[in-house]
Amino acid sequence: MGESRNELLAWVNELLQINYTKIEQCGTGGAYCQILDSIFGDIPMTRVKMNAKHEYEFIANFKVLQTALKGHKVDKPIPVEKLVRCKMQDNLEFMQWMKRYWDANYGGQRYDPVARRKGAPVDTPATIAPLAPSSRTGGGLGIGSGRAGGKTPVSGHRSGSAQPNEAVQHLQAQVREMSTHLEGLEKERDFYFAKLRDIEILVQQQVEVLEAEGKDDQVLRDIQRILYSTEDGFEVPDPAVQADEEETF
Repeated sequence: MGESRNELLAWVNELLQINYTKIEQCGTGGAYCQILDSIFGDIPMTRVKMNAKHEYEFIANFKVLQTALKGHKVDKPIPVEKLVRCKMQDNLEFMQWMKRYWDANYGGQRYDPVARRKGAPVDTPATIAPLAPSSRTGGGLGIGSGRAGGKTPVSGHRSGSAQPNEAVQHLQAQVREMSTHLEGLEKERDFYFAKLRDIEILVQQQVEVLEAEGKDDQVLRDIQRILYSTEDGFEVPDPAVQADEEETF
């Protein structure tokens, strides 16, 4: 058995001089990168976003980690898809491995985590919580729960209790967090779409050059087939029809 999550949190916060409150916050990848940097001192920390908030930034951090492990001939698969979801169990297991590796390889040298980050901001990462946790006792949002014969309205006031205001503030915080998460997903979508578009243009240009020379390349044709393939039931909209609909609207 490895260390508990509380023990690991205390260790990583002290080592890196950060203030994480949950082990799943390590799913942003920044802490893992700097733990490795404390061992080897050669991780390109300027490429690591310690205050990453969006999944595409998490993935970029893990790419730095993967490159560093490979460069030091560390044969350790990284379950990136699981870790970036910021789930407790996945990150707990990976952090336990990181701690064992650190114990076995850290040479005891002085390490200044703040200097290595060159003063880059380190915000405590947030984890996305369910919007409306289910409850079998009382009201669905926990407002006025346990009170028989009626409900306390959100805008009401009950002597000696700040529960309604706290619930509203909690929900507002979740809405803000979900809005930020949605913005990140949209940026991630646009990021990968732009890459696919660049690939499409590059492949098309190369195909046209080969056609002019009377040649063909099956690999390029296969790439085009993948780019233009669609799922069952999905039809690519006709630009002319789409334009007419927009004008009518």
